[in-house]
Amino acid sequence: MLGITVVDVLTPNYIHLGPLLISAPAITASFAGPRLTAAIGVLAIVDQLIIAAHNGSLGTQNLQAQALALMVVTAFVVIYAFLRDRERRALIQVRSVSEAAQRVLLRPLPARIGPLRLASVYLAAEEEAQIGGDLYGAARTARGTRLIIGDARGKGLDSISEAALLLGAFRESSRRHASLPDLAAELEESVNSDLEQSTEEEYDIEESFVTAAVLEIPDDDPVVNMISCGHPPPLILRGDQVTTLHAGRLAPPLGLGGLCDPDYHVETFKFEPGDILLLYTDGVIEARDPAGVFYPLTERIAKWIVEWAEDGPEALLQHIHDDLLAHVGGHLGDDAAMIAVERLNSGAATISNVASRACSPRS
Repeated sequence: MLGITVVDVLTPNYIHLGPLLISAPAITASFAGPRLTAAIGVLAIVDQLIIAAHNGSLGTQNLQAQALALMVVTAFVVIYAFLRDRERRALIQVRSVSEAAQRVLLRPLPARIGPLRLASVYLAAEEEAQIGGDLYGAARTARGTRLIIGDARGKGLDSISEAALLLGAFRESSRRHASLPDLAAELEESVNSDLEQSTEEEYDIEESFVTAAVLEIPDDDPVVNMISCGHPPPLILRGDQVTTLHAGRLAPPLGLGGLCDPDYHVETFKFEPGDILLLYTDGVIEARDPAGVFYPLTERIAKWIVEWAEDGPEALLQHIHDDLLAHVGGHLGDDAAMIAVERLNSGAATISNVASRACSPRS
């Protein structure tokens, strides 16, 4: 405004730069609220009158038309600034609610649980969401640690209710110290029960199911026990080797057990001190780059395993997270979740077990 005024005063009277003052409230509305935008608009009108007085055109119809146009534009940009601020406040509220829901639904995994070191990461496909249909959780039992990772069909906010239901059932069933097959059966029953309570329009067994892997890691035995319900196989990072934990017998995804008689077969794999177990959802391995190529998770880890794994689970997930986003160009097409679990050496495990038993109630 000052620049336009100075130039207009210094140029001949037949050159009129006053109309350029209309840019002042328009630019202000791009970064400021309605009050400041309105104030700048009023100042622009006053400035235009000052320039007109200096040029001797104060009472002309040309000035009246310019002033009226400036008033109209100012009114429009003030309304725009008001609506934008209202939408911004609503967006901030949505984000805060989403963050609170994430803390309730996906409770942060502890960095250390028993003889294990854990790290997790979640990437939601919805731009303004913090959570979606992918899920993970951990529960401590008297003899070890139980983990679940799953993927409710669909993505984003539509599948949150199914994820919340399954996580609640997992935490409750784990507290009752059921066996791993019993735990899987209870999760199946919970999902089916929720489907049966849905209305006829909502219920579609072909569209409502959850792939999941339920695992149990004993404190005193260097193994991991797993039941896979149609979920992508985990990976074991050992030294400079990456091993895929293929289940010999897959159970159907949770929610589809009513279509057959599910056999919850427990698969056992070695999980020794220093090993890192990587759990993930299909949003990771099905992420595509602009050319349509899937993200090669196993190949990437095998290529960089020495560099990535030596710093532990958190560093491993951070590297995969950055590499995955670079592969897809910054935005995922589906929710993605990962958990990395490292078994500590026997000395750390023994100290953890002694502390756990010392704090346990005597029978």
